[in-house]
Amino acid sequence: MDALEKLTLFYDAACPLCQAEILFLSRRNQAGLLDFIDVNSERFDSANIGISCDQALAAMYGQYASGGLIEGVAVFPEAYRRANLPFLAWIFSRKSLQGTLQVGYRFFAKNRHAISRLFGPTALYLVKATSSKGAS
Repeated sequence: MDALEKLTLFYDAACPLCQAEILFLSRRNQAGLLDFIDVNSERFDSANIGISCDQALAAMYGQYASGGLIEGVAVFPEAYRRANLPFLAWIFSRKSLQGTLQVGYRFFAKNRHAISRLFGPTALYLVKATSSKGAS
C-alpha cells in the first residue's frame, strides 16, 4: 500500500456530533496522519487554506499536506483510511453510494446544530466512554 499523505480536517467544534467524530478519529490517529483544526480557532487561516470560515462551516473540508483540498463526502474515506478504519473507508468510497451520501451529508451540514442538539451529547458521551474503557 502506498504511503498516505497527512490530511488536515477542518471542523466545527461548536457542534457536538462534529466533536464526537473528531475525538473518535483523533484516538485512532496512531500513525499521525490526521490533523484537526477548529474553523472557529486561531489556527484556521483562510488565506493559507483557500476557503473562508463560512465555506468551512457549510461543508466538511480536508487539506492534504501538499495543499490540495477535498470537500464533502470525499473527506470521509480519506480520513477513515488514515485512522485505520478500512471498512468505513470502503463504504464511504463506493461510487454506487456517492449520490445518497452527498444528499445526506448536505442535509446534515445545513442542519448539524439542530441534529447535534438531539444526538450530539449521546454520541460524545459514547465516544468518551468507549475510549476511557480502552485506556484502562
